[in-house]
Amino acid sequence: MIEKTYQPAEIEGRIAQAWEAEGAFKAGRPDRRDAAPYAIVIPPPNVTGSLHMGHALNNTLQDILCRFERMRGRDVLWQPGTDHAGIATQMVVERQLMERKEPGRRDMGREKFLERVWQWKAESGGIIINQLKRLGASCDWSRERFTMDEGLSRAVIKVFVQLHREGLIYKAKRLVNWDPKLLTAISDLEVQQVEVKGNLWHLRYPLEGVSFDPNDPSTFIVVATTRPETMLGDTAVAVNPEDDRYTHLVGRHVILPLVGRRIPIVADEYSDPEKGSGAVKITPAHDFNDFEVGRRHSLPQISVLDIEAKLSLADNSAYLHGLPEGAREFAEELEGMERFAARKLIVARLEEFGFLEKIEPNTHMVPHGDRSGVVIEPFLTDQWYVDAATLAQPAIAAVRNGDTTFVPKNWEKTYFEWMENIQPWCISRQLWWGHQIPAWYGPDGKVFVAETEEEAVGNALGYYVEQEVLTPEQAHDMAEDPAKREGFITRDEDVLDTWFSSALWPFSTLGWPEDDTDVKRYYPTNVLVTGFDIIFFWVARMMMMGLHFMKDVPFPTVYIHALVRDEKGAKMSKSKGNVIDPLHLIDEYGADALRFTLTAMAAQGRDIKLATSRVEGYRNFATKLWNACRFAEMNQCALPDGFDPTAAKKTLNRWIAHETVRAVREVTEAIEAYRFNDAAGAAYRFVWNVYCDWYLELAKPVLTGEDGEAKAETRAMVAWARDEILKLLHPFMPFITEELWAVTAKRDGLLTLEPWSRKAELSVEVFASPVLTDPMVPPVILPVPHEAEFSDPAAEAEIGWVVDLVTAIRSVRAEMNITPATLTPLVLAGASPETRERAARWSDVIKRLARLGEISFADAAPQGAVQLLVRGEVAALPLKGVIDLAAEKARLDKELGKAEADIKRVDAKLSNEKFVANAPEEIVEEEKEKREAAVARKEKILEALERLSNAS
Repeated sequence: MIEKTYQPAEIEGRIAQAWEAEGAFKAGRPDRRDAAPYAIVIPPPNVTGSLHMGHALNNTLQDILCRFERMRGRDVLWQPGTDHAGIATQMVVERQLMERKEPGRRDMGREKFLERVWQWKAESGGIIINQLKRLGASCDWSRERFTMDEGLSRAVIKVFVQLHREGLIYKAKRLVNWDPKLLTAISDLEVQQVEVKGNLWHLRYPLEGVSFDPNDPSTFIVVATTRPETMLGDTAVAVNPEDDRYTHLVGRHVILPLVGRRIPIVADEYSDPEKGSGAVKITPAHDFNDFEVGRRHSLPQISVLDIEAKLSLADNSAYLHGLPEGAREFAEELEGMERFAARKLIVARLEEFGFLEKIEPNTHMVPHGDRSGVVIEPFLTDQWYVDAATLAQPAIAAVRNGDTTFVPKNWEKTYFEWMENIQPWCISRQLWWGHQIPAWYGPDGKVFVAETEEEAVGNALGYYVEQEVLTPEQAHDMAEDPAKREGFITRDEDVLDTWFSSALWPFSTLGWPEDDTDVKRYYPTNVLVTGFDIIFFWVARMMMMGLHFMKDVPFPTVYIHALVRDEKGAKMSKSKGNVIDPLHLIDEYGADALRFTLTAMAAQGRDIKLATSRVEGYRNFATKLWNACRFAEMNQCALPDGFDPTAAKKTLNRWIAHETVRAVREVTEAIEAYRFNDAAGAAYRFVWNVYCDWYLELAKPVLTGEDGEAKAETRAMVAWARDEILKLLHPFMPFITEELWAVTAKRDGLLTLEPWSRKAELSVEVFASPVLTDPMVPPVILPVPHEAEFSDPAAEAEIGWVVDLVTAIRSVRAEMNITPATLTPLVLAGASPETRERAARWSDVIKRLARLGEISFADAAPQGAVQLLVRGEVAALPLKGVIDLAAEKARLDKELGKAEADIKRVDAKLSNEKFVANAPEEIVEEEKEKREAAVARKEKILEALERLSNAS
């Protein structure tokens, strides 16, 4: 018995337990051993994470695909797991230590600290996994993996060592994004560009060989900078080779103010003649663009900051080289000073000596660490790199030749732009939590990369014997006695970038390199579902690693979903206070309502504007389904054994079979094409409009009438269509459909393992009748091939006409403000014999549903009638005397004026270039939506006015 009220909180936990007890989501189930595999890897959320709306969308879409394919008989592996999230996790544990007033990481030591991290991971990590289960994610939870599992760690080490041997991993001194609070390099993804109101300082750099005069421009060149503190590391001034103002100065030198170092003036296209003075200072060790200019011109790289972003000059041989003696005192004064304090002192000193020409206010973007919140420094340091340009070539080719395609396809352009301009990938992080780099250093700094320390020791001993640093006897003794080689080699303390291990996710999670059984079955996976923001950081790297190590793409399709924004179109952020917590929505409306909302709004290439009211609306849809199933149960609608819907004799029942088959086809095709919103829309329209609003309504007289063949068939068809609906909705709304299946279908086994709603195929014959004389009389029978998909155009024409007619009449009544109590007449003008017969058969139904007084026939529409075209024939509503046509026209004219005023007001805003340029994106978008709504309203009003005009 179905409970009276739908309460998602009461069923979701119980259903989840039933799935788990049955092992419903396990890949390789005995009954699927010979089935075609279907695999998806979950984008592993951070072990520190909790479910946010992006996760909810991403995992709902993946779950739809997995449940759909599982019901289609595939052996589905949805591989779950979490990422160790190096920086984020280390920060969590360090913060705990600080809050508990326990020794810090460095006081504790690496080994003890890592023990604490693993302890935290066991106790608190992976909360998001349980939250994904609440969402209804049908992953094979028995296969849950973690990027620092023993097996995955072996894969990481093997890949690193192999790439190093192939020359594709190397160590080099380059600029990185350096976080001076966390004391580590970070990836571009972990850098946030923040708009800051700052200054642009215009500085005078004296020309060599002339007497500097701040009042004589011929004695200096002006450069503009937002970072005067880095000028201490300048090694050149650059001007554009096409800038006539400076052509005569190229090749000459300036004397660096306050420092006294002689630096050249170089010609480089990086300098923009239209910006500032057209001359720029070049600091290769503190700016990414300057680094490239420095490489082009073989300039020295002088770093003047330490790892904490404090001035480091007094013992800096590169800085001190070439300085006059007096400059050293200034260096001592700045030594150890925090960078922004040093900026103030340097600017004051520049002004004191006449080197400061002017200061301009300047709003510009400044990089900040997304976790530490501090300004990021471009920092010159030794790091490990991957030769990404080489690995990218096969990955580019794979997308170009269609081995992997992006959906929507426009994201391929983004992929190509990134990949074709790819830079060396910095993979080392100055952290303790992560995969420690498998590299060891000998006494002279020689690097030995190996999978184990024993292998590294062997390689080192062999090398130093060859170099005659050790005798063979010494090497043998050290090999035999670990105590004798203590301190001989030391391991690199750095760990690998988290993206390095997650790049291996599609095959490392399947047992590679230890066991390739699952790799052979499930690799490549079928599709990757992810957000656009990690196309480069994750998707591209999985492509590179998959092609290099597996010799095949990791997935043939990459589906890129859009962002979930707030209802006004603004990006969700804690600072704005507009973050919507999916768990709160699940608590209030149920997981199914949230899932269906996100799916229904997931149009390809369009961001989702999520309003709580939309979730509430789809909760109402779930309630509608619940009540429809209760209605069926209360009317004793059950599916008899062996029931064949295609053998139904009653027109109404054949119509719902026809519509069910069409709905299944529409939903199937939409899911296959990753048009999730279209799939949800087709399911919604069929369930709410076709089944609930029309079929059940039209079936009521039969269900409440006398027992007989018609009633028995209708009861069976109501139950059959209901069961097909539960199958159809299951990928979108798994909890409520599983519950209703268990209660109403009374079948053995879970819905989630039932076969997908197949096209209702005819076993022997199809029914087709040109004219039906009675809705309960069987039509003409025509033989058809066995493979034909069930279709009954005659039944669709019959019931479809009734539906369209009633819908059109209701629409006019609403437009004209006709009260429900007012019964209007209907005249069918010039009706065909077929339409006359339909009207006679369905007269009582049409009158009841359309609020009609009578139905009559005429050769032409009477005067004063509103004319409707229904399936090619005229239906007229005589409204003279029913409503005041003149007053109604006046009302509609007034509404038309309001709509036109709204359009004019919005057009004025959108044609204002200043408004469009300065208003937030969501405000501009909101105005465009207002215009669309006003235009749609205007069109409806014009249609109504035209009908009134014809009626006058």
